[in-house]
Amino acid sequence: MTTNPRDRYKADGFPEQSSKSPALQSEMTPLPDCGEQSYQGQQRLSGRKALITGGDSGIGRAVAIAFVREGAQVCVQYLPGEEEDAESLQDLLSQDGYSIEIIAADFCQPGEGRRVVKEAFTVLGHLDILVLNAAQQFAVASLSDLSLAQVEQTFQVNFFTMIEMIKEAEPNLAPGASIITTSSVQAFNPSTQLLDYAATKAAISNLTINLSQYFAEKGIRVNGVAPGPIWTPLQLDAGQLPGALKDFGQNSLLGRAGQPVELADVYVFLASEQASYVTGQIYGVTGGQNINL
Repeated sequence: MTTNPRDRYKADGFPEQSSKSPALQSEMTPLPDCGEQSYQGQQRLSGRKALITGGDSGIGRAVAIAFVREGAQVCVQYLPGEEEDAESLQDLLSQDGYSIEIIAADFCQPGEGRRVVKEAFTVLGHLDILVLNAAQQFAVASLSDLSLAQVEQTFQVNFFTMIEMIKEAEPNLAPGASIITTSSVQAFNPSTQLLDYAATKAAISNLTINLSQYFAEKGIRVNGVAPGPIWTPLQLDAGQLPGALKDFGQNSLLGRAGQPVELADVYVFLASEQASYVTGQIYGVTGGQNINL
């Protein structure tokens, strides 16, 4: 039986709600769907070893759940202060007989990306899949409210750490490995209240395509996913202007925001052998909003 995609999830915006920083998924209303109950694996990543940044909540959590249930061994990086979400992910998967490793790291600090990669290699032995998903997003009402300190921090977390991690991982990535970045529809259709965030996502899209050329002769594929408006803790951690949640995702062609689980299969595909001839691509999961390279 098919389901009308317009009706599959909440389609009338979200209630205003406050949150401490960092925002926790466990305190959101309604809770995002990361596939905790619905995602069923098919062993498409059997034997693979993966590192996922920002994997405790939102899109990263959905990817972690999917990867583990597809047979991968997984390390998840999370931001200190989000232990509750990271530990709940561990507990969820342990109930199904799976285990994951969690690594706390604040990517505002240079060098933390390198440390996380080193720890993941130590725990897993090697890496087949690198999912670079961690990000920060702070909305501002006007250009005068956007400090250079915020711009620098957003680029450090979203972009510089990504390059740092790829450089650290490169010597130990074997042919067949897959690097997957998380860009955004903001890279292609930016919102004025997200000037710095959108700029980092545009840089990530460019980097992804450029790195696919660099890594191609090594037999390593590099692709990206560009989410649209997805219901994640990022939206509560100053990621939206006050009063914006009631309209969040409502202008998509499908008339609603997306849920993290709706991206999981795209990451699984890009990490799997099914995507053996796919590199240098940015996959939009946007509810119909266009991404134009």
